[in-house]
Amino acid sequence: MGNAILQYTVYVGILILLAIPLGKYIKNIMEGNYTILSRWLLPVEKGIYAVLHIDREEQMTWKQYAAAVFVFSLLGILTVFLLQIQQAHLAGNPQHLPNVSWDLAFNTAVSFVTNTDWQAYTGEATLSYLTQFAGLTVQNFVSAATGIAVLFALIRGFIKVKEQGLGNFWVDMTRIIIYILLPLNIVLAFFLVGGGVIQNMHAAETVPLVEPIAVNSDGTVITGAQIDRETGKVTLHGKNIDTAVVVTKQFIPMGPAASQVAIKQSGTNGGGFMGVNAAHPLENPTPFTNLLEMLSILLIPAALCFTFGYSVKNKKQGIAIFAAMFICLIMAVGIMAVSEQAGTSQLVQHGSVNITMVDQAGGNMEGKESRFGIASSVVWAAFTTAASNGSVNSMLDSYTPLGGFIAMLQMQLGEVIFGGVGCGLYGMLAFAILTVFIAGLMIGRTPEFLGKKIEPYEMKWAALICLATPMVILIGSGIAAMVPSVPASLGNTGARGFSELLYTYSSVGGNNGSAFAGFNANTPFVNISTSLIMLVSRFLPIWGTLAIAGSLAGKKKIAVTAGTLSTTNSMFVFLLIMVVLLIGALSFFPALALGPLAEFFGTIR
Repeated sequence: MGNAILQYTVYVGILILLAIPLGKYIKNIMEGNYTILSRWLLPVEKGIYAVLHIDREEQMTWKQYAAAVFVFSLLGILTVFLLQIQQAHLAGNPQHLPNVSWDLAFNTAVSFVTNTDWQAYTGEATLSYLTQFAGLTVQNFVSAATGIAVLFALIRGFIKVKEQGLGNFWVDMTRIIIYILLPLNIVLAFFLVGGGVIQNMHAAETVPLVEPIAVNSDGTVITGAQIDRETGKVTLHGKNIDTAVVVTKQFIPMGPAASQVAIKQSGTNGGGFMGVNAAHPLENPTPFTNLLEMLSILLIPAALCFTFGYSVKNKKQGIAIFAAMFICLIMAVGIMAVSEQAGTSQLVQHGSVNITMVDQAGGNMEGKESRFGIASSVVWAAFTTAASNGSVNSMLDSYTPLGGFIAMLQMQLGEVIFGGVGCGLYGMLAFAILTVFIAGLMIGRTPEFLGKKIEPYEMKWAALICLATPMVILIGSGIAAMVPSVPASLGNTGARGFSELLYTYSSVGGNNGSAFAGFNANTPFVNISTSLIMLVSRFLPIWGTLAIAGSLAGKKKIAVTAGTLSTTNSMFVFLLIMVVLLIGALSFFPALALGPLAEFFGTIR
């Protein structure tokens, strides 16, 4: 137990130590200040402006900024879609993989452009190298940059006084990519390659197994089977199994994985190069690479909290927002850790499974990699569902009911417990505006936040941003539950089956992308319905955030008085957490009661 607690403490401690200086660096980049990389990258930045005819001094109104975001994203969807439906005729396809069906191609294109990275396919068996790195990896960069750019448009709304301009989307994107994302991910990819993650353009290989295995006709391994290497006969407990198939070779995928793995984590994207994502030994081979990838998931979202404080010249405000997110994350990690370490009464019945921590990880190890154990698996699951990052290093469908419940709830809260790069913070700021309004009503004062008066216009958009995720998740999962083909695709029945369905639509609705497994998501209805949900849950909050930013930028600053509600003290942090949890509880408790909570109470004996 002590070792597990030490691991949790180390993960969180390193995250905070790295986030603070990175937050200040990002603030200097977005303000155009000279930094350590300016000497080499400033000529590149100016060259991009010259080639693309970008006026770095141009200021966009919120509607112009939003139009640029939407047009750019639409072009991204079209590009990734075309790459997939034509990949059989393009280079960079050593496996000679066929074209992707139109519905899956559309779903994947929307998924990566919206920073969701939901994958209804097996990466190494479906997409060519060209599609992976020219389509998906590029979108991992630009979708992450889009979220950060929108956040800075909102920050400028708080800073500016009686102005209309929120900056230039094209300038913001250029700076974010070349000064922040590219340098960070070049370094991260370098260390990942050193740690054993593959990075090549070789075709996949087939290699002999050290020991042959016997499988049934459906591919299930026959545990305990004896194989006669000379005759090829398979026996189990002395009986011949004539239908068994002896497997002597293994398929080993190759490709440019490290470059995609780096940005999929640091950009809170999550789409795996391999089908089993970060559980694959060539995508996440060791505890060292696991630590690097896990820290990179929350590094930029955590740093942006401090960036926000530095930018609005109120460091305490950034710390307060960080504290609210951090407390929620720690609670999530704690509940998941205790639940997975304790297991369930069914797991230990009759002493058939030893879940003690004597000389082993103990607890519920089903679906978890032995090289990571429970501590690293739980922290990863908590980090990825707190951020809008869908990568997994363990099978979430094998978690205990409460463990799966917490993972699901973090997404349903709107991915604001750090959340995706940029989008998590502007989502939390919408909750902060809502909290200020509620607190203002309680004390009879006009709500103010960072010197700007919060009026009905901002409140309407803030409420819509906060309710966008619950709205699309509940409507989408409700409709899906009534479509006969959807329940038929579930791997389980009852409460567990409903959890699989609810998790799927929570994942896409929260722009997360992780999967509960046990659900065949690659059907035309699911592909199209989840695509529409991803589009709404990504771009409705963006539109609302930019509308709020435009309104705030046009307002005057209000002087702080003795009666001004403090938004940096512990009381505000508490109120902010309660508002976030209250909206999540009111929105999702009935659905959660039918899924993970019903399953949890069913396991109590």
